[in-house]
Amino acid sequence: MADEYGPTFITVTDEDGREIVLEFVDALEYNGQQYQAFFPAETEGADEDPDNGLVILKVLHEDGEDLLSTLDSDEELDAVYDLFMESLFDEDGES
Repeated sequence: MADEYGPTFITVTDEDGREIVLEFVDALEYNGQQYQAFFPAETEGADEDPDNGLVILKVLHEDGEDLLSTLDSDEELDAVYDLFMESLFDEDGES
């Protein structure tokens, strides 16, 4: 029951070998593919726009495990980003 409260964090390693801690925001399905959205847990500058920090990864199923991967194209990223923004804004303020 304690898992139902509080944020969920994951640690990923970027292409330069740096570990990045991400906070889970939301998940959705688009064209039969599962995607997850995250915000960086630590930002380098306090003046950064939080929308610029949204990290979208797709879930791949390999050898019985779920793996997170970057998206294949800018078109895929744009479409999924728009869906996440719609979902986040619907949850935040529309009655």
